[in-house]
Amino acid sequence: MDGTAIRFDRVTKAFGLVRAVNEVSFDLPQGALVTLLGPSGCGKTTTLRLVAGLELPTEGRIEIEGRDVSRLAAAERRIAMVFQSYALFPHMNVLENVAYGLVVGGQRRQAAETEATAMLKTLGLEGLGARLPAELSGGQQQRVAVARALVLRPKVLLFDEPLSNLDARLRRRVREDIRDLQKRLGLSVVYVTHDQQEALAVSDLVVVMKDGRIAQKGTPTELYEDPADAFIADFMGEANVIAGEVIAAPGGPGRIAAGGAELATLLRAHPAGPASLAVRPESIRLFAADAGEGLPGRVQRAAFLGQTREYEIETAAGMLFVVVPAALPAHAEGEAVTCRFDKVIPLRA
Repeated sequence: MDGTAIRFDRVTKAFGLVRAVNEVSFDLPQGALVTLLGPSGCGKTTTLRLVAGLELPTEGRIEIEGRDVSRLAAAERRIAMVFQSYALFPHMNVLENVAYGLVVGGQRRQAAETEATAMLKTLGLEGLGARLPAELSGGQQQRVAVARALVLRPKVLLFDEPLSNLDARLRRRVREDIRDLQKRLGLSVVYVTHDQQEALAVSDLVVVMKDGRIAQKGTPTELYEDPADAFIADFMGEANVIAGEVIAAPGGPGRIAAGGAELATLLRAHPAGPASLAVRPESIRLFAADAGEGLPGRVQRAAFLGQTREYEIETAAGMLFVVVPAALPAHAEGEAVTCRFDKVIPLRA
């Protein structure tokens, strides 16, 4: 074993003539969390099911801790999954839910409940064993589902869209709980989501999928700051993709031209010439119309969101979506402004 929890080596899964997963390769290091991210139909859930043994690959090899499991059934892989719906038994209390897998596996009930009680304590659910799932909050139910999975001592823990049933505030708290637990226990985790912020917040490695293939993989920082193309730039957070020209990009301060204007900005190293340019909404600063160098524009929409303001700015380079701190001076709809870019990402051809 080389410190790799899961290895996918050119794995393909075909359903008839359709390749839901097409020659996918990636490694999950021991104790790390990898997120499979992408739009509906990209192949991420099928990939998760291949890890779990709920689907078998048409081609390629799947290893778990150095062991080839490509043809092994789910029960032989020591994998546990936390489902989107949590799938808790409503007629069983919390302790019975968590102990269920151990009892079904042949362990005596008393011993199973002792282990389940210890796991509930580990996950901050001590004292809730006698409650029914309906008597718990959404976040507590989610942690019970995790406890039920962890008590089986799996080699790898799988999460299938675990936060989709929670409201926005609770999603943030529970994703932090999952990440803290994963780090504290050193768990190897495969996590499926379509939510980019969720992926950025919890992952050691993000695998972005498109049409059954890996579009790009890397750390959250790498994917956000160095996207391979317009799809990744727009999918990993919002991005304004505009046509322009790189005048000078030595890697750092440089210059671009867009919409008839020339601007100084930070760029990664890129050959001079026409290029597609990605600009993050938070990288655009707005100034008065007579502020000098910049891309002229006009505010088409303004929205106050508490901590931030959002704008849509019509420019000669196209409509720009801009997010700025609410503490900065506000701009009214119809107001002429000047746009400057703190950082621009020239996209590779």
